[in-house]
Amino acid sequence: MPEHEERGTPGTGGGRADTARGRNETPDERADRRWAELIQEIRVAQTGVQILFGFLLTVVFTPRFAELPSTDKTIYITTVALGAAATGALIGPVSFHRIVSGRRIKPQAVVWASRLTFTGLVLLLATLISALFLVLRVATHDGFVPWLVAGVVTWYVVCWFLLPLWARIRYTTLDD
Repeated sequence: MPEHEERGTPGTGGGRADTARGRNETPDERADRRWAELIQEIRVAQTGVQILFGFLLTVVFTPRFAELPSTDKTIYITTVALGAAATGALIGPVSFHRIVSGRRIKPQAVVWASRLTFTGLVLLLATLISALFLVLRVATHDGFVPWLVAGVVTWYVVCWFLLPLWARIRYTTLDD
């Protein structure tokens, strides 16, 4: 298969010409589209992090919490702090947009909101890893827990970062 067909946009039937041509939109239209896409992505991540964070906040009030060794309490506190930071980063774009709305800086707002969202995803990854580690330590106390968590971390990194980066490199060019 020729390179221009391999690198085309899936589903368009076209090759490199379709990719190179891109969308016919003004910078403002592009910012509006990118903002709408970003908000949809944030909705998914926000829901997950807020449910996890809410659950984490209740753990300290359970009778079993007092019985946890100090190491597990430290892991719990770290997990809650990571969850709070992830929540802040994933809600940040909404506040950012509200504060700068109407100032004609939407392209820059989209860039900053995107950075906050990426940061939130990294913090969500750390929160999930920490929570999984704590739950498995409390549930099993077995030596395989770090290996299991490492396997899950690897899976998250592949799904969240490596696969998208591979697709980005594979299907885009330097001038995109």
